[in-house]
Amino acid sequence: MFWRNGKMIIKLNSIILDKLTSTEKKVINYINNNYKNIPNMSIIELANETYTSPATVSRAVKKCQLNGFAELRYKISEEMDNEKNSETMNNVLEKSLKEISNTIDYLSLDDILESVKIIKNSKKIYVLARGLSELVANEFSLKLQLLSYDAFQISDPNIIISLAQDHLSDDDTLCIFSLYGKTESLIKAAENATSIGCKVISSSCSDNSSLKKLSDIYLQGYKHEHHSIKNFEVSSRLPLNVIARTIIDYLAQS
Repeated sequence: MFWRNGKMIIKLNSIILDKLTSTEKKVINYINNNYKNIPNMSIIELANETYTSPATVSRAVKKCQLNGFAELRYKISEEMDNEKNSETMNNVLEKSLKEISNTIDYLSLDDILESVKIIKNSKKIYVLARGLSELVANEFSLKLQLLSYDAFQISDPNIIISLAQDHLSDDDTLCIFSLYGKTESLIKAAENATSIGCKVISSSCSDNSSLKKLSDIYLQGYKHEHHSIKNFEVSSRLPLNVIARTIIDYLAQS
């Protein structure tokens, strides 16, 4: 009875058309052409809009295999909810697809291969991150360990700064994950590492981060501008996950 392409709410076939009078056809045509308004209308309002009577509207609807006007309104509302949910789902999936595809487009194969070379030649690898980016760093560090690299994940800002000041050597590597590249402790760590010749690989979604100038390799991802939860900084780290996975996969294959 109900089409899902939005073109016709009540499907008319030859059997139904034979039962409808010309006036009743006028009512059904109005419903199909203005179905989004129907859930908020009464049967009297619909009759007035079609210059018919409530009885005519009721007969027309019942001849279309519905129990009455109330069922018609319910089914239209349900159909509109389905369309809305489908549109919402498409928007959600489109956001993730855009972040993934654009991040992949942003990545340079040369930079990925150079990152792999640096990590393979490192004595120790320190993976630094703050906030939700710690989840990316934690997984990245664990996978490095599974690949037999001497890797450590650090998120405490005081330890990050102290480490960079006192414990790094020029054959170590910092791998930094920061969505916006503005975290003070991470920038300070990169400055200290650079000053002693320690390699720095940074992953971020900012084109003008201070980390970019301080990094031997800067891997930039794409961050969608939409924020699902607006009152807190809980943006998706999907772009950073894509970058981290790409490095790990290349390391594993090499």
